Amino acid sequence: MYVLSIALGGCLKGPPVEFGLTGDTGGHITYALGAAQALAARGDVDRVEIVTRLIEDATLGPAYAVPFEPLSAKLAVRRIATGNRAYLTKEANAADRPAFADALIAHLAAQDRLPDIIHAHFADAAEVARLVRARLGIPFVYTAHSLGIDKAEHGVATEGLDRRIAEEDRAIGAADLIIASSRDEAERQLMLYPSACPARIHCLPPGAAIGDDAPADVARAQALIAPFLRDPAKPIILAIARPVAKKNLAGLIDLYGRDADLRARANLVIVAGLRDGPDCGEDEQRAVIASLLAGLDAHDLYGSLALPKRHSQADIAALYRLAHDSRGVFVNPALTEPYGLTLTEAAIHGLPVVATCHGGPADIVATLGHGRIADPRKPAEFADAIRALLTNAHEWARAAEAGRQRSRALDWHGYAARFMAIVNGLLAAPTVAPAPGRLLLCDIDNTLTGCLAGAGQMATFLAAQPDLAFGVATGRSLQEAERLLREWGQPDPRVMITSVGSEIYWRHGSRLQADRDFASWIDADWDPDLFDAGVAAIPGVERQPPVEQRRHKRSYFVEDPVAIAAVRAAVADLPVRVIHSHGRLLDILPRRAGKGAAMDWVARKLGIAAERVYAAGDSGNDLDMLDTVRNGIVVANHSAELVPLLGRPSIYLARRPHAGGVVEGMRAFALKDAA
Repeated sequence: MYVLSIALGGCLKGPPVEFGLTGDTGGHITYALGAAQALAARGDVDRVEIVTRLIEDATLGPAYAVPFEPLSAKLAVRRIATGNRAYLTKEANAADRPAFADALIAHLAAQDRLPDIIHAHFADAAEVARLVRARLGIPFVYTAHSLGIDKAEHGVATEGLDRRIAEEDRAIGAADLIIASSRDEAERQLMLYPSACPARIHCLPPGAAIGDDAPADVARAQALIAPFLRDPAKPIILAIARPVAKKNLAGLIDLYGRDADLRARANLVIVAGLRDGPDCGEDEQRAVIASLLAGLDAHDLYGSLALPKRHSQADIAALYRLAHDSRGVFVNPALTEPYGLTLTEAAIHGLPVVATCHGGPADIVATLGHGRIADPRKPAEFADAIRALLTNAHEWARAAEAGRQRSRALDWHGYAARFMAIVNGLLAAPTVAPAPGRLLLCDIDNTLTGCLAGAGQMATFLAAQPDLAFGVATGRSLQEAERLLREWGQPDPRVMITSVGSEIYWRHGSRLQADRDFASWIDADWDPDLFDAGVAAIPGVERQPPVEQRRHKRSYFVEDPVAIAAVRAAVADLPVRVIHSHGRLLDILPRRAGKGAAMDWVARKLGIAAERVYAAGDSGNDLDMLDTVRNGIVVANHSAELVPLLGRPSIYLARRPHAGGVVEGMRAFALKDAA
């Protein structure tokens, strides 16, 4: 396969990357290079090119004016020249984009072979990819990296933000597929755009690092920061970010400067790009650097705050290692952060983290278990989280080891394998599945999952049932459901009922398509504003995080039976359905929604009679499905919420738990039908 990546923003070249050389030269460069290197290392990929702008600027250096830069036998950076060879920020390159697209199209059209897929980084590249597809027919995948709508949601105002959001919406609507780096980006941020459709969004976390694996040279880090620090032996609070306002580096200095205890315990080291002086760089870059220097002076942090002007990739690795050796903490205080590659880099070096709770870092920290999340808009809370890691030796050691161990799973080779699976699915010719004679719908958590042996038996059983349409009915989102099915080795379902029966997706070959008719049908009289605030205010009720909320689902944590009763009473006169499951999860759906209603909808659409429909589950969110199905399977590990169903002729109570119980139940129904 021939993969072409387009990345227009920042200064892109092969390692070592000059991060922070401009305000736009940040983490997406790591991403584009890391992904390309891993793809080029695969046997099923024979060519990878990263296409960017050709820049002639003496202050940036000659590397960015080289038209073709080979990085390996199968990987190169190609720079396309237009009439404007000046460096342009992401916001400023719109006028040059048509010329860039024309030049790229002319270059590709003259080649003997066209790329099989284009990977567009940011919406500006997606616009170019859209023009290339229109002329040459090459499909494209879009990775947003940093969405403007999330900045707007968090009050981060920048010039041209409305224009950027509109451009991103066009990219989301035009892309053949979208790759998101985190659950938050996939399920919350992207879904804020009118053109977003979950069926085209894939959650694929990037790898953790690029470059060589040589041991970090701690001495060079010590030399880099020694001129700034009075007591360099103290633990280090380390921050590494581009000098842009949303990274909130000035807020970090204020937080540190106002906390005498934190200043006494640790030094603060901030690496904010590359600079030759306070008046160099772009407007935002200069403003941020000025705010850092002003904070240094206002809080009299001379001797305890290091602000190195220049650094290399080797310096960064050394700083992570030095911060670890000092028993320090890495911090990301951004007002909003799409992903946060530096958090995974810190994990590799065994450095615990405190990260913003806004955006992707919550996913990273939950996955790696290497620190805490906190709200940087509440400086005292954020400072307390840093202090907790600095002062609790047991928590620090546990976080350091967890990050070091678990970060091994976040590698670029795993990313490349999943990327290729997604792209191959996109490029595969559509297939028409034969009409099924039966339908089986299974819950996922604790029904299909929980026992590896049972999951293997389930996969084997399904492979031997050509007339059986297999589907899932889960409380999970689409992306999370797909992730779990992959992890547990289950086949791709013919249909996916997700978000507790409020969304339906159909598989056509290797692609998914949302059932918009079902969404319109359940939307009648649905108005969550009528109850959401009132329900969340009931004592004992806590609203689940934004990533768990859906268009047709509002979700809460509730354990107290009195609180559950109060919720039911509060919505008794509204056209909604209340579902409580797993002892603490409460969902409110449109009256027409739910797993049972979705099951009936799917069966009718497939033309399968009710007596040929089977359903399996373990908890309260399966209740309405199992209550109405004629062939229900309750696995042995079921919760007390399903006890009222036991003993019914339509319910088979399996002796085995999890997926093994589903197979047992299906075989029991087969014997019953044969008799």
